[in-house]
Amino acid sequence: MAPNQFNKEYNYEFEKLKSDFKKNLKPFLTFFVVLLLIFGAMSTFYTVQPDEEAVSIRLGKYTITNGPGLHFKLPFGIDRVIKLQTKRVHQLEFGFRTRDTSAGRMRFSKNVYENESLMLTGDLNVAEVEWVVQYQISDPFKYLFKTNDPIGNIRDVSESIMRRVVGDRLVTEVLTTGRMDIAVEAKILMQTVLDKYSLGVRVVTVKLQDVNPPERVKPSFNEVNEAKQEQEKVINFAERNYNNIIPEARGKAQKLVSEAMGYATAVVNRAEGDADKFLSILKEYKKAPKITQKRMYLETMEEIFTQVKSFTVVDAKIKGLLPIYQNLSQKEQ
Repeated sequence: MAPNQFNKEYNYEFEKLKSDFKKNLKPFLTFFVVLLLIFGAMSTFYTVQPDEEAVSIRLGKYTITNGPGLHFKLPFGIDRVIKLQTKRVHQLEFGFRTRDTSAGRMRFSKNVYENESLMLTGDLNVAEVEWVVQYQISDPFKYLFKTNDPIGNIRDVSESIMRRVVGDRLVTEVLTTGRMDIAVEAKILMQTVLDKYSLGVRVVTVKLQDVNPPERVKPSFNEVNEAKQEQEKVINFAERNYNNIIPEARGKAQKLVSEAMGYATAVVNRAEGDADKFLSILKEYKKAPKITQKRMYLETMEEIFTQVKSFTVVDAKIKGLLPIYQNLSQKEQ
């Protein structure tokens, strides 16, 4: 075959292949463009759930934080959206772990997390403190961009604060009556530190789960508690007897004092009354001595006779007895 004829056939086949490729490429490009447009349209909007907030990032730079609802963004990865559950209460466990299973929540052995739970109290004793921190994301921007590991930071702050609060108290207070105060103080201090570092987290509550002495010293600790309970029992018994005897004695003493004061008041009042009566009689006596004297005599005799049931006058000149009081009684009848 001549070279010219070969070149003609080659060019013909090439042109034919090129034409067929263009014919087959056109539907493929159309399909690709349509698919690209559909994908772009779908990626221009997103939905934020009621318990979420979405942080929008454009080419790696923060732009805006959107709340629940339907929102639009630039497609093809120009705008990237990070959703955070800001209304949900998140929980961190210290000294133990739990996980959800088909049978419910399973609690992990706390011996694995002794490095978290073992704490030194103010009186140089050791206690195992297990607690839970519940928190919410208050500022999504700070939570995402102000720290590299927000959960790790929260754990570190919580553990540090709890050791500080427990270290300021006696072991008996930590194990018994001081648990509520410890939780409240730890929550306040944690929130102060988290706000200082701008982590965008709000502490909802701090709960102390189990507070116990270490397993190795539990027998000795129980013996000490039994001795203290016995001591409290004896003290309570003595206080009960004290409360029964002392108030009764004080009541009797107060009664005697009150009776004495009442008697003294009555005697003084009686004496003052007698003195006033004597002065009034003396005044009248000075005006008319004989008449006043006679009146006093008659009043005195009347008072005497009213108290006498029988009265007999014996006179030597009279041979018989004269029952005067009986005659007076008959006359009154």
